[in-house]
Amino acid sequence: MLSQEPKKGNLLIAEPTLTGDVSFNRSVVLIAEHNEEGSVGFILNKPLEYQIHELIPDIEVPFPVFNGGPVEQDNLYFIHKVPELIQGSVEISDGIYWGGDFDKTIELINQGVIKQGDIRFFLGYSGWASLQLSEELNSKSWVVVPNSYESSIIQKSSLSFWKENMIELGGDYLLWSNAPEDPSYN
Repeated sequence: MLSQEPKKGNLLIAEPTLTGDVSFNRSVVLIAEHNEEGSVGFILNKPLEYQIHELIPDIEVPFPVFNGGPVEQDNLYFIHKVPELIQGSVEISDGIYWGGDFDKTIELINQGVIKQGDIRFFLGYSGWASLQLSEELNSKSWVVVPNSYESSIIQKSSLSFWKENMIELGGDYLLWSNAPEDPSYN
């Protein structure tokens, strides 16, 4: 189940030791790109208080928006599982796609063709320079796991997603699954 080398489509599960990191504490990140130049991903389990229609007035439907990561938080990104509807999409893996024709996406959302379970919006992204993610993996900041959820990962929006992954990892991670977010509260 565990993998050392990250690749596109894998999940990064924040190690419990990342408690002091505001951006990544208890995060589950989908790796959208990983190559020799670096890595890009989106935090899946950090919903924001915004709805997409509050940020993009042309969208009439109140889909949630997530904190994708600390990089370029003034930019909107999206992943989806409907490449046949959104031209220009880039496949991440297992039926999950990144980006595409945004104007067409808005139109299809407003028409009810694209549903909330088909798409996920993010402000910002998570990015690592060349070898930076490898260094973080070596320092035990992350656990790399395959995305066993495939395209249904888009519906995994609960704040308990990190805890669910700790339970799935088992062993010592089971202890952390019930620990308070701030260990000083223990």
